[in-house]
Amino acid sequence: MPAARFLVSGRVQGVFFRASTREQAVALGIEGHAINLPDGRVEVMAVGDEAALDALERWLRKGPPAARVDAVERLGLPEQAVRGFRTG
Repeated sequence: MPAARFLVSGRVQGVFFRASTREQAVALGIEGHAINLPDGRVEVMAVGDEAALDALERWLRKGPPAARVDAVERLGLPEQAVRGFRTG
């Protein structure tokens, strides 16, 4: 399945960003993970069809109500097979 890595910067840690991302991903049928990075960003690795990845990217640009998203960088990844969506 198509895969993408998103790097989300702004006020995205400590505001339920990862848990909210998981909810969105599961609703879109996306598998992967959302993890905090040491530099304050959140990394989202997503595997799903292109339309779902695009929809997740649109959501990531807004995030949950308490977040402030300054930038989202999208990097393509080789096709992958992942099961479930985890946060860490």
